[in-house]
Amino acid sequence: MRRHRFDLFSFLAGGLFTVLAVLYLVASLNGFRLDGRIVLPITFIVLGTAGLAAAVAAMARRRRPDDDR
Repeated sequence: MRRHRFDLFSFLAGGLFTVLAVLYLVASLNGFRLDGRIVLPITFIVLGTAGLAAAVAAMARRRRPDDDR
C-alpha cells in the first residue's frame, strides 16, 4: 500500500465521531441521557476548529520564502 500525507482534519473528525458514538453507547447502557441541543453545536464547533487548523497547516506547508531579495 502506498503511503500518503497525514490528514489532520480527517483524523480529528474520525476521532470526534468515535467519541460521540462511545458517549451515546455508554449513556444508553447506564440510563443517562445526552442532550442533542448541546452535542450537535459542540460537534460543529470542534469540526470547524479542526477545519481551520487543517487549512492553516496547509497554508504553512505551501508557504515559500520570498525571492525578491
